[in-house]
Amino acid sequence: MLVLVLVSNACAQSRPEPPPRHERDGGVAIDQEVMAYLSMARARHHEANLKEEGDAPGAIAALEELTRAPRPHPGQSVPEVEEVLADTFARMAELEVAAGDLARASASVHDGMAHAPDPTYFRGHLLEVAGLTEEARAATLRDAGEPAQAAAAKARALDLLHQAVVVQERVVAASLARGSGSEGGTR
Repeated sequence: MLVLVLVSNACAQSRPEPPPRHERDGGVAIDQEVMAYLSMARARHHEANLKEEGDAPGAIAALEELTRAPRPHPGQSVPEVEEVLADTFARMAELEVAAGDLARASASVHDGMAHAPDPTYFRGHLLEVAGLTEEARAATLRDAGEPAQAAAAKARALDLLHQAVVVQERVVAASLARGSGSEGGTR
């Protein structure tokens, strides 16, 4: 009987505790709900990967499902969720540009920007995709015999691509500044 009690206690003590909740940047904790959302996002992106060649509308639809899915911690900002959404809208826009749906690509970029208001990689990437969208628009207008509108679209593309570079330079510079501060100075 004593052995049974000891084995029972040992098993109870060896049960894994639930994973701790980690907070990042003072935001919502990364918990089971956030991890489940991120896993769902990975699955949707893999689904889009498999459909991208041969079923571009299906790939876009898989990503749209993710953008409409319920999000953990409604009303609270969860940085990881916001990053996934910004990245998803950028990818949708890239697929829409490839499909020739430039109006929809512009709308996707616009929607993605709401999830990346600060200068981060994700905002820079959205600006880059916006530039690619305008580049494609310029080519379409040029081919349609509208040189003035094509030139305006090309100018917008160049401006957006420049903005993307500026944002990404800020991201890199901030990272380097944090790195040199932790090492006690620059070399």
